[in-house]
Amino acid sequence: QVHLVESGGGLVQPGGSLRLSCAASGLSLDKNAIGWFRQAPGKEREGVSCINDSDGVKQYAESVKGRFTISRDKSQNTVYLQMNSLKPEDTAVYYCATPISNYYCSAHYGFGMNGFYDSDYWGQGTQVTVSS
Repeated sequence: QVHLVESGGGLVQPGGSLRLSCAASGLSLDKNAIGWFRQAPGKEREGVSCINDSDGVKQYAESVKGRFTISRDKSQNTVYLQMNSLKPEDTAVYYCATPISNYYCSAHYGFGMNGFYDSDYWGQGTQVTVSS
């Protein structure tokens, strides 16, 4: 059984930083891509970043490029999202998910969010609030 558990959210001032964690069990992040998504109140869920170590790929949404960094700790089977220079518009619930195929986070395809939305494997989410 696959389980993904997010943690690390919280309240931070604009310009601050947070590091989110996505701990995986039931699958190996050596072989499976992971994506980070977020959903703000009244808005659609959007893709933030994905990582696929089997393809050497990291992808980012334009809105977070240069501010967010995705990484993986093999020993912990955990994916991290380091978020710097946070803005109020980054406020959302952040989720991690694994796609139905690694193709949806690949050098060839890019970041294919539908491949994640069709997946059964999502975490429960962690709230990030950026406010002064």
